[in-house]
Amino acid sequence: MEDKLLVYRCKRGNEAALTRIYEKYKKNLFLLAMTLLNDRTASEDVVHDVFVTFVRRLDDFRLTGSLKSYLMTCVANNARNRNRAERLRSNPLPDSEMEFAGCAEGPLETVICNEQMERLSNALAELSFEQREVVMMHLHASMTFREIASARQISTNTAKSRYRYGIEKLRSILNDGGDR
Repeated sequence: MEDKLLVYRCKRGNEAALTRIYEKYKKNLFLLAMTLLNDRTASEDVVHDVFVTFVRRLDDFRLTGSLKSYLMTCVANNARNRNRAERLRSNPLPDSEMEFAGCAEGPLETVICNEQMERLSNALAELSFEQREVVMMHLHASMTFREIASARQISTNTAKSRYRYGIEKLRSILNDGGDR
């Protein structure tokens, strides 16, 4: 209900409402973009582009479901388009380290957390884009398989299969100690 009220206020020019939406979802959107693109700058650009487009289309926007799911789908679409454009230019995406602030409290915990995040990031990078996308949309955005299927224009069974195969591959990679 809060999101509907925020969208309503945004449509009436309330900048604080837009700021609240941005602050509420920016970390989730950035994490999804980082997972799909593995490039900090490109991920920031994708999230920025999604919010700019959201603001430009506010007059015609109608929130019929979850705002978080809508924005996550926009990020996934934008990342997909960016990946497609990169493939067409035949330039490999640059590697960059993921930074996860606030992951741990002390220096030892920070080192352990960073190592775990790097292992997870590397494992996610080994998934196909489609599998990685569905895994992140389901686990991180809490989207149902039906919502994912609708957003991706695939069947619910395809979304479930991509998720299952993605999780199985992640388990295999992580259980093997990442020595691939």
